[in-house]
Amino acid sequence: MKIRIIVNGVERELEVEPNELLINVLREKLRLTGTKYGCGIGECGACTVHVNGEPVLSCLTLAVEVDGKEITTIEGLGKDGELDPIQEAFIEEGAVQCGYCTPGFIMTAKALLNEKINPTREEIIDYIKGNLCRCTGYVNIVKAIQKAAEKISQRKSK
Repeated sequence: MKIRIIVNGVERELEVEPNELLINVLREKLRLTGTKYGCGIGECGACTVHVNGEPVLSCLTLAVEVDGKEITTIEGLGKDGELDPIQEAFIEEGAVQCGYCTPGFIMTAKALLNEKINPTREEIIDYIKGNLCRCTGYVNIVKAIQKAAEKISQRKSK
């Protein structure tokens, strides 16, 4: 089947199988390897991308389902060579250890901060509950999301 998608601002036309998963299209056909394959059953959040601005698990999404839609991956967050404030905050707060889960957490955090600019700690914890990390213990991840919210608020007030 032929699909047309916009990935990180670039329109693409691709041949896909009816049962081909979005994660495989992104990683194998488009070579966007920032999106990680974790569990394959929607439990870990490592494969989170945005489809039309909404976070989705690309390991559970058929490529044919995103025909005509806009996909943003971790590679598409930064603009003009600059990191997104969430990416900056993850680095500054040491929220990255092995890094495997990081793209999924950042994409989930981006969706949260698009919905609510100043979430409480509890709201952050609730929102990221579908993302798993085996290294960090989540403390620095939550701090990074709080810091990103501050950065975004400061940039908007300028």
